[in-house]
Amino acid sequence: MKLQESGEMYLETILILSHKSSEVHAVHVSEYMNFSRPSVSRALGILKREGYIEIHDDGHIFLTPSGKEIAEKIYERHTVLRDLLVSIGVSKETAEADACKIEHAISDETFEAVKREITK
Repeated sequence: MKLQESGEMYLETILILSHKSSEVHAVHVSEYMNFSRPSVSRALGILKREGYIEIHDDGHIFLTPSGKEIAEKIYERHTVLRDLLVSIGVSKETAEADACKIEHAISDETFEAVKREITK
């Protein structure tokens, strides 16, 4: 089943937060994404049910192997696209926002071609 863009954003956020701290909880996700706690709780429940995350009794959130694979893929797209946009003169703020939009829509084929082109 293909994960929706919002699910990808949550997984990417959990990955980013896990790089900053060994413990990620729903409140951290809520603060980072600037979403309400009930919205985050609902989304995390869906991700847990679909097998992308585990939530321990203490509220600590972990990515499952499939969740981590998706999160790393989206995060790589984000960083590569952001850096490319900055390198061609786009402001960092605009590059961040645009990369966030593009990362979910770009095909694997196109993204791989972009990566090949920028590493020449």
